[in-house]
Amino acid sequence: MVKQTGGALLLTLSIDHDAERPIGSQLYGGLRDIILSGGLHPGERLPASRTLGRDLGISRTTVVNAYERLTAEGLIESRVGAGTYVSEVMRQNRQPPGPSADKETGARDRRPRVSRRISEASKHFAERLPHEHRAFTTALPAFDAFPLDLWARQAARYWRARLDVMLGYGEPQGYMPLREAIAGHLRINRGISCEPGQVFVVSGAQQAFDLAATVLLDPGDVVWFENPGAIGARNSLITAGARLTPVPVDDDGLMVDVGLGRTRHFRLAFVTPSHQQPLSTMLSLERRFSLLRAADEADAMIVEDDYDGEFCYEGHPLPTLKSIDTSGRVIYVGTFSKTLFPSLRLGYFVSPPSLVDTFDQMISATQQSVPSNLQAVVAEFMNEGHFATHLRRMRRIYAERHQVLLEAGSERLRGLLDIVPTRSGLHTIGRLAAHLDEEAVAEKAAARGVTVAPIGRFCIEPIDTRGLVLGFSGIPPQEIRAGVRTLAEVLDGM
Repeated sequence: MVKQTGGALLLTLSIDHDAERPIGSQLYGGLRDIILSGGLHPGERLPASRTLGRDLGISRTTVVNAYERLTAEGLIESRVGAGTYVSEVMRQNRQPPGPSADKETGARDRRPRVSRRISEASKHFAERLPHEHRAFTTALPAFDAFPLDLWARQAARYWRARLDVMLGYGEPQGYMPLREAIAGHLRINRGISCEPGQVFVVSGAQQAFDLAATVLLDPGDVVWFENPGAIGARNSLITAGARLTPVPVDDDGLMVDVGLGRTRHFRLAFVTPSHQQPLSTMLSLERRFSLLRAADEADAMIVEDDYDGEFCYEGHPLPTLKSIDTSGRVIYVGTFSKTLFPSLRLGYFVSPPSLVDTFDQMISATQQSVPSNLQAVVAEFMNEGHFATHLRRMRRIYAERHQVLLEAGSERLRGLLDIVPTRSGLHTIGRLAAHLDEEAVAEKAAARGVTVAPIGRFCIEPIDTRGLVLGFSGIPPQEIRAGVRTLAEVLDGM
């Protein structure tokens, strides 16, 4: 380890003794780059020549020669009896590091030009939701109920497996045992009949949305989008240059007839049928068939985001769009962020057979796989039955927490916030009293340590429903009750 015995500790300097370039030139060039880039500041002391020579394993004479050359160029200066320092001249003459314009001189802003597509898209991006672990943050699983010891044992075992799987690049389309396990899970639990080759593993659902938009959309193509709807997917489609047609949502989900009234010619529809984001309704079976017919007539595709569809608390879930699609119109997107934990950054999508080759080619050419070791652990977790056991347990826990939220809300929020029961998922909504402003409530609640998202932030165009989105899955019952008390105090004060 290099030790500092006076002067700056120059850990970024390295000397290659086997290189054709002379050692003195390497040292001079390295020091010059550090000084000009601002790594050493004007007036900062350099190591003594003997010290730097020892640190780098080179002769003191080589260091002295490099220092003399830098001194001749005015970059450093020697002070008798005090050492060698970066020249003060650099303070006035070093190029400013930032690309923005000089406010005093009015110099031209030198920021790089971005594409017109991104420049235009960024004006319409919606802010993503915060993810602090507190009441009532959405999209968080119950960390306190995750079988971490079991996961750690499986992960440790896989670190002793084949090194090419654990340490290599992996297949861009995903680790085949995991693709097989996902296909089996979907066949049994979501009614989706698919081959492992149709399953693509990605780093979260967001990447799946990006890939679908890249493959399917040209700039200006029309996309039916739920209003209100999922923010991350909306941003991906905007970035692709899509023209979003907002389609309203009621208690039966996406209002297909309204969408047809606005435009029958669309290229893609994005929906969250199992648990609408954010209104928590389910797309009725009749509407599901209507949407598939509309897509057939328009020669359009559908992205089905099933982000938390595994968690159904009442009766049996309705069949997924993918499971009743007979025309190859649906791209099904799932994620392990809700069923396991978000930091895995692991999701997947199921392609129609007709698009498998296209996705395969594009992913092979432009993507790298999610770390194979994580995929291998998840595959084993599923194949040994732990995933199914975990889902069953989480359903019970989330159903209990949902009930706690309803009971606490009925007791403390009556007349202020009407919490709507949900049949599935990790969040629900509360409808605000007419005199309360959802943005103001959210701001005041955040100041008290409670996260509630206004429904309006999910909207492309205004809707009549005003209220708050409330996550209940990630926090224990006592914290739910405490959060309700705080929210009641906020609402009472308004």
